[in-house]
Amino acid sequence: MDHLVPLVNVDGIGRNFWRIEPASSVALLMDLEVTRNDIKSAAARVAPHIRRTPVLNLGDVLERGFDLSLKLDQTQPTGSFKVRGAFSLLTLANPTRGVAAASGGNFGIAVAYACTKLGYQGTVFVPETSPSEKIDRIGQLAEVRVIPGYYDDALVECQRFVAETGAFMAHAYDQPEVVAGQGTVAKEIQEQAPDVDTILVAVGGGGLIGGVASWCRDDVNVVATEPERCSSFYAARAAGEPVKVDVGGVASSSLGASMIGDHAWYASRWVDESVLVADDDIVNAQHQLWDRVRLAVEPSAATTVAALVADAYRPEPGEHVVALLSGANFDPSTL
Repeated sequence: MDHLVPLVNVDGIGRNFWRIEPASSVALLMDLEVTRNDIKSAAARVAPHIRRTPVLNLGDVLERGFDLSLKLDQTQPTGSFKVRGAFSLLTLANPTRGVAAASGGNFGIAVAYACTKLGYQGTVFVPETSPSEKIDRIGQLAEVRVIPGYYDDALVECQRFVAETGAFMAHAYDQPEVVAGQGTVAKEIQEQAPDVDTILVAVGGGGLIGGVASWCRDDVNVVATEPERCSSFYAARAAGEPVKVDVGGVASSSLGASMIGDHAWYASRWVDESVLVADDDIVNAQHQLWDRVRLAVEPSAATTVAALVADAYRPEPGEHVVALLSGANFDPSTL
């Protein structure tokens, strides 16, 4: 019969998380809420390892009557916000048998980078649908195993590996320490742009939206933005519960989770709106970011700006909107 055993003690944020043994090593939680104190603790842990990325104010650059700022988290050492969650988790862990993670690319890069800095052995499972730029970057830092299919297929193989080896499981978006780490970006935004009214966040499995919403709560509007072909959060809100969706399209390597995570679903109570954008709108936003601001970002990051350019989200006159740019691990020649 399966039973729960401690996976790691995480006194730094005041709780334990657990795994089922022997059938599965997927982390389970006693409490789905990530608090502001959890995020503050994560911010202290990750500060020596990440960059405090800038907020660039563009004013009424779109000529729509609202102020737009960009949070440039694609300038993190690994090219995406994911490094926040990786260090938040792994600075608490004691992975004597190594670290394993499944990723569409960006979390894998972040875990591999964190393992290198902290002296751990890392093994990352990546779907073959991920861009070669991401797979190659992981391979420079850790062992990489390429799996046919999408993220969920890589996750299954990662879970099997953890069950066989006893490696420490780092989940891309559904562990409380990871969510708390991602929430540190919202803490920074409020410190850098205290008059912010709304934060736009791209959603895949939900670690980022879960962290941002858990920090903002009712103080700042949070808007979830997703591609039409990767819509796990939007579909969950429509159904009233997490449901499986098909994944595909230009942003699938970063946003291609088939179901929203439990932590993000819990934090959805603090998400004010959820919108979808077409792949063409995302590509258009990538080009506009380059043409107007000389910023080259991957499709997932451009999803937030696409929501504004395509009028999927329409700010009120005078509203100060911060669009979070989450990553830039792609081939810039595609622009």
